[in-house]
Amino acid sequence: MTFRRIIAVTLVAQTGLVAACRSNSAKRADTSDLKAGKSPDSAAGALAATGATVGANPTAGGSSDTGKKLPQNHTGRIPVLEYHVIGGEKNGLYTRTVASFKADLEDVYKRGYRPITIAQMLDKNFSDVPDGMSPVVFVFDDASPEQFSYIEGSDGKLTIDPNSGMGIWQDFAKSHPGWKNRGTFCLLNGASAGHNFFGDSPKYHGQKKEWRFQKVKWLADQGFELCDHTVWHAMLNKFSDAVVQEQIARNVMAIDSAVPGYKVRTMALPYGIWPKNRQLAWQGSWTDPKTKQTHAYNFDAVLEVAGGPARSPFDPQFNPHSITRIEAIGNDIAKQLDALDKNKTRFVK
Repeated sequence: MTFRRIIAVTLVAQTGLVAACRSNSAKRADTSDLKAGKSPDSAAGALAATGATVGANPTAGGSSDTGKKLPQNHTGRIPVLEYHVIGGEKNGLYTRTVASFKADLEDVYKRGYRPITIAQMLDKNFSDVPDGMSPVVFVFDDASPEQFSYIEGSDGKLTIDPNSGMGIWQDFAKSHPGWKNRGTFCLLNGASAGHNFFGDSPKYHGQKKEWRFQKVKWLADQGFELCDHTVWHAMLNKFSDAVVQEQIARNVMAIDSAVPGYKVRTMALPYGIWPKNRQLAWQGSWTDPKTKQTHAYNFDAVLEVAGGPARSPFDPQFNPHSITRIEAIGNDIAKQLDALDKNKTRFVK
């Protein structure tokens, strides 16, 4: 991949990024994926928490009945599910077909899970989850147009594309009581290939640049959480402390431009890679050389790219600056959830 020259004055360069967050595990620094137009995330998520393995095809065979109330377990694990592109003809490392995404939603619902945000998890706010059921967090990385697209009518009216991730979510909620608008969107605001607040050119699923801020604000207004993911998905360990802080701070600034006053509490590591100065992933500042204004950030949570179900905030070992996730790859979600049920280690309100 070829990046534009990065200097302290500006970091709005478009990169050759295609969706995803690379894992800390094997191949995490292999940039050949980017050159080939592939997503950079690693397929090898650490699955130590449940012992699950990568499957070939997704299933929706959850065994729990939504009407069944499970015994309370506030120190159990919480599945934080990681998605990238919703669409395509077949599932890939960073692509989930429409059919598979729908099956995932049905599966977690049938098992007795209800969605919350990372912010709600941090606050121990499980009010959206009925007693005897469990929280699940859906996290969408990279702000691809496939996650959230508009269709423009002949009268200029915008409707949400029913085949985009958000369109599927809305349709699912209509027929599934208790399924609320809760989830976390980890955004890019300066990446190429349409990963700029859900599309910045008609060549990316017909999306127009002027719709970007409208989508981001709509998500916040509807109850979804907005999350920092840097300007263009920079591999943070490759850059100086100054560049790391600019990448993170300018993304917060962009979110604030779309939703003035919004408090960003969560950051997802691009490629799953930490900066050399680890603390800069959650706390730092950048001074705009033009305005001389300093922009600080201080996140409550940092998301890893893999690692299995996350610890509960009631667990003494819970570390909000290292929240693990389950990548939506093959059969992994179903296997991880099966293991939580088998071992009786899932969080239950």
